[in-house]
Amino acid sequence: MPTKRTDGGRVFWGLILILLGGLFLLDQMGRLDFGNVMSTYWPVILILIGLSIIIGNGFRRIGGGLIFILLGAFFQLRELGYLHEDVWHYAWPVLIVLAGLWLLFGGVFKHRAHAGFPVDAGSDMDITAILSGQNRHFTSAGFRGGHATAVMGGAEIDLTGATLEGGKAAVELTAIMGGIDLRVPRDWKVVLDATPIMGGVSDERKNINDTEAKATLYVKATAIMGAVEIKG
Repeated sequence: MPTKRTDGGRVFWGLILILLGGLFLLDQMGRLDFGNVMSTYWPVILILIGLSIIIGNGFRRIGGGLIFILLGAFFQLRELGYLHEDVWHYAWPVLIVLAGLWLLFGGVFKHRAHAGFPVDAGSDMDITAILSGQNRHFTSAGFRGGHATAVMGGAEIDLTGATLEGGKAAVELTAIMGGIDLRVPRDWKVVLDATPIMGGVSDERKNINDTEAKATLYVKATAIMGAVEIKG
């Protein structure tokens, strides 16, 4: 069964576009200097991306979003003069500490991430690629779906050797400044729910109708300055 769609991320970015349009309008009216505002507050974009990731996932997977929020807050404090130039000497040890905390408590976040979503390590998908790449080939006889997130990294997912449990499954793909390639059998029907934000989501396959399909895969794809491609 497909997962229930959450429109929080779409509403969030709709409000952001309205805000940006208002700033451009004020710039055209001579009320503010848009270039000056952006040169000072550009890190807010990173914070907004982080919030969008968390809201779009229904607060179920917060790791990737927190990374963007922390980076944005760091750069914003530096732009505002609260952090000095030598702060870079302390930044990399902090990143190491954060990586250690992630290793210690990552299991807790993963447990919360899949609340209400069946997880079976032998058949389901749970992929996270942050500043890295993953290549996974699934051959499960009862694949039930799962999640894949690529943040400034890439993931290649091959389902051509798998069969779907009950003939239906749902996957949720999120690419932020990265890319995800999903390869599925030609006799599967793909139902795509795409949300591209300064990115792209494409289905290169020739879709088939219900009578021809041996299985149906529901794909919820979000691409923020990244790309999600579905191939046959």
